[in-house]
Amino acid sequence: MRAPTEDLAAAAVPHMTPDEFRRHGSEVVEWIARYMERVEELPVLSRVAPGEVRAQLPPHPPEEGEPFDAVLADLDRIVVPGLTHWQSPGFFAYFPSNGSGPAILGELLSAGLGVQGMLWSTSPACTELETHVMDWLVEALGLPREFRSDGPGGGVIQDTASSAVLCAILAARERTSGGATNARGGDGTLTVYCSTQTHSSVEKGVAVAGIGVDNLREVEVDAAFAMRPAALAEAIAADRAAGKRPSCVVATVGSTSSNAIDPVAAIAEICAREGVWLHVDAAMSGTAALCPELRFIHAGVERADSYCFNPHKWMLTTFDCSAFWVRDRRPLLAALSILPEYLRNAASASGAVIDYRDWHIQLGRRFRALKLWMVLRWYGLAGLRAMVRSHVELAHRFAGWVERDADWETAAPVPLNLVCFRHRAGDEVNQRAMDAVNASGEAYLTHTRLDGKLTLRLCVGQARTEAHHVERVWELLRAAAAG
Repeated sequence: MRAPTEDLAAAAVPHMTPDEFRRHGSEVVEWIARYMERVEELPVLSRVAPGEVRAQLPPHPPEEGEPFDAVLADLDRIVVPGLTHWQSPGFFAYFPSNGSGPAILGELLSAGLGVQGMLWSTSPACTELETHVMDWLVEALGLPREFRSDGPGGGVIQDTASSAVLCAILAARERTSGGATNARGGDGTLTVYCSTQTHSSVEKGVAVAGIGVDNLREVEVDAAFAMRPAALAEAIAADRAAGKRPSCVVATVGSTSSNAIDPVAAIAEICAREGVWLHVDAAMSGTAALCPELRFIHAGVERADSYCFNPHKWMLTTFDCSAFWVRDRRPLLAALSILPEYLRNAASASGAVIDYRDWHIQLGRRFRALKLWMVLRWYGLAGLRAMVRSHVELAHRFAGWVERDADWETAAPVPLNLVCFRHRAGDEVNQRAMDAVNASGEAYLTHTRLDGKLTLRLCVGQARTEAHHVERVWELLRAAAAG
């Protein structure tokens, strides 16, 4: 091979030096701190038109590097106006995607370390800290001991609950087929069950897993929008009679539309009788179980085969961070483990370590446990419980205002921090009220449909939301509906 020319050898790659990193890193931390201080002053819902952000960007990439100050200036000028501010105390839409100072710093440390934790051997601390923090959370949430890593089960951090449910479906698929599906593909006989209110990730999961959406059964719900166990049993019996092989049931603890809680204990009884995998998705609501008085949401979870919740929703941990546990890790590893020669190593061969690459779809993995560890250590369980209790109390306070107003009504039970409500005058008034709130810049609401009616949703879950923010939404809603 020809040696590099003298000119090429002399050319310097413009890496950021440690001193430059210190200076600009301090500027970035200051920028984030200022953002936290002023986020309440920014319009919660972005007001840019489609294409407006791109129109301000150069059509071609820069040939030469630019000063970092110019990048930060464009962050303020171009990017911030194009953001919907999920960390605003006036964000009541969807479910929270919460951040906090300790989590942000943990994310920074993770990026700075640049760890790729696919194997134990590629960074033992990355794996062992994750295993330990996941065991901590089993205790913190009152989950069954079988989910701990010192038994046949264990936990892993996924990116989102969508990935967790896919992994549960795959593990169930392989357990039901005795490993045949991975080897030869599906035969179209496996079936999966969820309620009509279950998150769309289940539909995507059965498609990606090769089971097929035609083999997904959406089970009817009761007046509280929770799955009806009798209807589930009937659906399973009908499929067996038709030569199908029921494989997995996904029960929801806190549905997206209404925060409905499926009767997990009754569903678990059916799954045990039928030999069907039970996955419990508690993506947002699982955080509530930090509080002993709210652990009613986990009734029956002790019989689940797998369970997940998202610390990145309501537990002050920056996106992405989804905690996923299995009672027995063997079906999961059977579904996902492939060992090429270039990944073989003595530690893995010993059987004494966990290689988390076998616990999810992707091979590479970030050091997500670091931010979760830092959140737990900074706040402690007492601090996290205080936040949860505050948000639940504020949601119930709002629900009380709705129920005492003759013009408004709640549309679903309010077990935790989500209130589904509507004006009695109908869809047009509800749409007008929601649009007015969102246009105000002070708050952001989203909607769903329950019983065929447009229904507004107010989810209290942001770190900085206080009573006066909830009170202001109620004022805006009533004024818009009256006007």
